[in-house]
Amino acid sequence: MSTLLTGTALALAAMGAAPALAGGVTAGTLIENTAVASYEEAGVTRSVQSNTVAVRVDELLDVTLTSLDSGPVTARPGNAVLAFELTNQGNGPEAFRLIATTAVGGNDFDVALRALAVDSNANGIYDEGIDEILAAPQTTAELAADAALTVFVLVTVPDGVTDSQISNVDLVAEATTGSGTPGTTFSGAGADGGDAIVGNTGALATARGSLRNTRASVELIKSVSLRDPFGGTGAVPGSIATFTIEARVSGTGSVANLLVRDAIPAGTTYAPGTLALDTTPLTDAADGDAGSASQSDGIAVTLGNVPAGTRRTITFNVTVNP
Repeated sequence: MSTLLTGTALALAAMGAAPALAGGVTAGTLIENTAVASYEEAGVTRSVQSNTVAVRVDELLDVTLTSLDSGPVTARPGNAVLAFELTNQGNGPEAFRLIATTAVGGNDFDVALRALAVDSNANGIYDEGIDEILAAPQTTAELAADAALTVFVLVTVPDGVTDSQISNVDLVAEATTGSGTPGTTFSGAGADGGDAIVGNTGALATARGSLRNTRASVELIKSVSLRDPFGGTGAVPGSIATFTIEARVSGTGSVANLLVRDAIPAGTTYAPGTLALDTTPLTDAADGDAGSASQSDGIAVTLGNVPAGTRRTITFNVTVNP
């Protein structure tokens, strides 16, 4: 009599092929196995099956958290937003508790926490009134295995901070089922009543975002040079006065909508066609270029958005009245 023992391949109940997940086979999945033996007895081929052994896959608790900002967020006193990505690296559905810390050692200044929000419309940008603000204790909805969620930390930069100062903000995500040393087991707390087991991340992740305060300021420096009718530099009737205005933008970042104006001094007359920006002539009319000039309205030059470290020079002439 010869006997051949075989074993069936692992079968996943009520499923086809198992999806490839960061945490492995989906939590709650039944892995079933039945052995089969075939043999001959009295010239008849027979077979027999073992009992079926079923193992329910436990839930693995794992999470990662990363900053989505490429570097320090440029900010000024007022509201600012930091963005993070939370990923459920486990193999079952899990919600995560979020904790933001703004008082981080080494900060040049600390921001005030306004709220934590989730990206409800999944566009990667915080939309006031659309994205969900999390109520305390700030906890996400359950995330499926391998699912990711964008989280926004809403903060306020205080007044009085100086240019280029840095503030760090730490965000912590912790599985609501529990966290701890890898291998820690929470009996019966996993999917479908199975156990939940802490994975390699400890079911706890921390990521850091940062803000850099930027302040740009404008300084105007005005000077005058004189040329009198006799070839000298006296201020007499008929002298030509050339005014030079230098706009200096310092600090970091930029200023917006910078506009320089100057009145024509009393006792002088504007010399038509003498307005210039960085030695480039501008027309006196309010047309397509950056400047305009007239006796009654003075000169106006629009510089627009100007980054820090920039210097722009405006010149125009007047004649001292006889």
